[in-house]
Amino acid sequence: MANQNYSKLVRSASLLATCTAILLLMIKSVAYLMTGAVSILASQVDSLMDIGMSLINLFAVRYALRPPDNEHRFGHGKVEPVAGLIQAAFICGTAIILFYTGVASIWAPKPLTQSGIGIVVMLISTVATLLLVLYQLYVVRQTHNSVIKADSLHYSIDILMNLAVVAALVLDEFGWRWADGVFTIAIAVYVLHSAWQIGIDAFNHLLDRELDEATKIDILAISQGVEGVAGTHDLRTRQAGHIKFIQLHLELEDDLTLIHAHQIGVEVEKRLMARWPQADILVHLDPLSVVGDDVRSEYYY
Repeated sequence: MANQNYSKLVRSASLLATCTAILLLMIKSVAYLMTGAVSILASQVDSLMDIGMSLINLFAVRYALRPPDNEHRFGHGKVEPVAGLIQAAFICGTAIILFYTGVASIWAPKPLTQSGIGIVVMLISTVATLLLVLYQLYVVRQTHNSVIKADSLHYSIDILMNLAVVAALVLDEFGWRWADGVFTIAIAVYVLHSAWQIGIDAFNHLLDRELDEATKIDILAISQGVEGVAGTHDLRTRQAGHIKFIQLHLELEDDLTLIHAHQIGVEVEKRLMARWPQADILVHLDPLSVVGDDVRSEYYY
């Protein structure tokens, strides 16, 4: 049931992002044709990029949800950080286009027409994007999906971009022709910074970076809370898509029977699974007599 709810949420979020991007591209295209504002053109190009990214994310989410098979025994979750790297590349491309259009506008500013219509369109775009981001943030809280998280960050940037375009159009009404280009360049710099963040996060996932410290502390606290566990060491963690991989050694009394030791290990796995239902857990049982001080001192938990 938990897995079905996860699938439903991430699929709906990725599909909603695609539909929203298509809608925004259509209305921004009309606004640019009516106003001639390069800041709207920049936002329009960004919406075109959004469609490409949303389609990639839609594919990545569906592929990552496939169960493990004979050729992919650890599942297909790593397609998500791959999609994140592609997303970062798309965003970098957006930033380059924005920077170019901004410089061109400052070099040869042109008077805008029907700025009022442009302002209304961008405000509508802002509201639509805000509603999408709110739903994406809800999905991220429920699923911790990295693809939806990256997409949410990008659309949050879009909100700032839309407001910056509105500010540029308003300033143009007062005769500040340079505002359109300056705001476009500022948006480009911010978008490039966001692309860097998304790319680094995806890169760390591909390199099997450890889970955060708070999660690792929780893992050890749960494990050591099981009766019969004298200690733990050699904790290793990573994440691929929605699956957390957890490996650790349990230190048990020497005189336990094999069946009793096995029951303790199963209980640890059950409690960890109760906390992280999507986790892949592997525990190793060590008699206390073979666990030397050098092993304990090597790990700071």
